[in-house]
Amino acid sequence: MIFAMFRRSGNDRVIERLHGDIVAAVRQPPFYSDYSVDDTFEGRFELLALFSTLLVRRLASLPSPAPEVAQELTDRIFSELDAAMREMGVGDLAVPKRIKKLAAALLGRRKAYDEALSAASQEGLAATLARNVYGLEGEEGAQKAARLARYALAAEVALNQAPLETFVSGSAPFPKAEAIE
Repeated sequence: MIFAMFRRSGNDRVIERLHGDIVAAVRQPPFYSDYSVDDTFEGRFELLALFSTLLVRRLASLPSPAPEVAQELTDRIFSELDAAMREMGVGDLAVPKRIKKLAAALLGRRKAYDEALSAASQEGLAATLARNVYGLEGEEGAQKAARLARYALAAEVALNQAPLETFVSGSAPFPKAEAIE
């Protein structure tokens, strides 16, 4: 992963823009006020995991160079997490350990979200989101995560309808958070 940070490709502008699209989606205030996601590093990380999963799933399903862009985007996300840790004052010796933990968490979330999205079950996705985003189980968690599950499914539809060209020269079509009830 360290060497991936120094790798250059012709996709740098696309990666930068797509990463910016994910960050913009994560920063939508309604997620923290209306959807009750904790406005903390952990809460934002959970949304980063969800949105990156949605975008990487779509890119991986498109023809080349999209799968390569998906991998480079993942590398960029870890690079940015590394930088964020350092900006937060985490010591140089602790950053690699924390990044390793975050990488395991992100990849675990991606697997769980991928399985729930592949099953196309809003209830299953809500249960997964309840556990990961809200730290809740059962009916209470599913109810709290229902709107976020509806958002994720709407985002998946919007991303799946977008052609490769949208991701190469446009913006990732994440819906506005307030548009989902």
